[in-house]
Amino acid sequence: MCNNCGGGCCLKGKWISSALYSSIDYGSHMFLNTLTPKFYVALTGTSSLISGLILIFEWWYFRKYGTSFIEQVSVSHLRPLLGGVDSSSPSNSNTSNGEADSNRQSVSECKVWRNPLNLFRGAEYNRYTWVTGREPLTYYDMNLSAQDHQTFFTCDSDHLRPADAIMQKAWRERNPQARISAAHEALELEDCATAYILLAEEEATTIMEAERLFKQALKAGEGCYRRSQQLQHHGTQYEAQHRRDTNVLVYIKRRLAMCSRKLGRTREAVKMMRDLMKEFPLLSMFNIHENLLESLLELQNYADVQAVLAKYDDISLPKSATICYTAALLKARAVSDKFSPEAASRRGLSTAEMNAVEAIHRAVEFNPHVPKYLLEMKSLILPPEHILKRGDSEAIAYAFFHLQHWKRVEGALNLLHCTWEGTFRMIPYPLEKGHLFYPYPICTETADRELLPMFHEVSVYPKKELPFFILFTAGLCSFTAMLALLTHQFPELMGVFAKAFLSTLFAPLNFIMEKVESILPSSLWHQLTRI
Repeated sequence: MCNNCGGGCCLKGKWISSALYSSIDYGSHMFLNTLTPKFYVALTGTSSLISGLILIFEWWYFRKYGTSFIEQVSVSHLRPLLGGVDSSSPSNSNTSNGEADSNRQSVSECKVWRNPLNLFRGAEYNRYTWVTGREPLTYYDMNLSAQDHQTFFTCDSDHLRPADAIMQKAWRERNPQARISAAHEALELEDCATAYILLAEEEATTIMEAERLFKQALKAGEGCYRRSQQLQHHGTQYEAQHRRDTNVLVYIKRRLAMCSRKLGRTREAVKMMRDLMKEFPLLSMFNIHENLLESLLELQNYADVQAVLAKYDDISLPKSATICYTAALLKARAVSDKFSPEAASRRGLSTAEMNAVEAIHRAVEFNPHVPKYLLEMKSLILPPEHILKRGDSEAIAYAFFHLQHWKRVEGALNLLHCTWEGTFRMIPYPLEKGHLFYPYPICTETADRELLPMFHEVSVYPKKELPFFILFTAGLCSFTAMLALLTHQFPELMGVFAKAFLSTLFAPLNFIMEKVESILPSSLWHQLTRI
């Protein structure tokens, strides 16, 4: 009891606290009673609209970039503000070094390669555009080709030869007509091999016309090669010139072999490719052996195919879909004509069948996108000029040329259909390590979207689960839309439910107020009310 007022202030404090609590309770009830069903309809409808817009944007962003916009913003901007780790700490420096190493590894894994079987722009890609109105090549792909041409067909001494100086500018030109005009201008000065190459690639509208231009390029290129070969040891400038002339000559002969293959002279193409590989054995960057494998398969010369694989399917050499799937095709050819899944399930797999299945699993692990194109579960498009190994672009390039060879081997596609999905049960999940190869790189989807045209649906592996925020906004949108519909149809009933819900929501606050009133001394309430 208070000595100064004989307990009066205590009674007054209790009365004030009770009045405060009563006023809060009365205000909340008045607020709830004044809310009409129209308010609830407007509230739930607006919430449904906003969450629906967020859902549409999240879904569009996920389809285009493969990640959630909200998650990306949270990780990139909010997490450093809320709880960023000190970058000066040793542990964080080790972590950042590890992340840098992993980034460098992913960049090396996602290196883009020149497609060994790339088509001709004028005779094939442009004809597709004329017929369909679609562009089969992306700007990124064509820009990579321009960089390749500048690397292979130019050197620092081009200014010494007027035609080569013109072609050096032509390879940098973005406008196709300007490139073609520059090539004609260079040919007016002298027989220029690179000018003939450009016209054969971009101006020729048929393979026969391209072959004629490449033969003229071969005549000019051989002369330049012989001259630079005699002078290559006279200095670095002549050495660079000889290296450029060598690249030009190899490119011309390879494209001539491809023209022969496309025109049905397959044996002639095989001979040209073998001679080229013997003459320039160190130029493996052109991957001429993949052209040779495809031509040998067309001739059904499987013994020679096996001999080429024995040389290039080596653990020390880089793999490709052509190497892995051709090896699987040869193994499948030995057993596919008599293979039956029902009989195999009863008696088990024989040694030859087991070898074939293991070869298919190896190929699928290297590039899991190929089977859907070989089994015609996805439609094919024209292959790009550059491919990403283990990516969708490589799968398209392989299936575009090799589907006919799989169809020619009786039962091969049936064996592939029965066994290819079993590969994924052997690969650890979540793919932190591979089974026969390195873990599947996570950057393939982004690179393939740059290489492949917009009208193609890029194949993604592993399939990404929908981000949490897309599922959350979808549930929120559906829930609020249902509430808006029910409130509009049954306003009185939903009003009762809403008031009961809000009363339940305020119940913890009322309980806390009562506890605070019973625990705190009345004099403190009196002092608080005076403040």
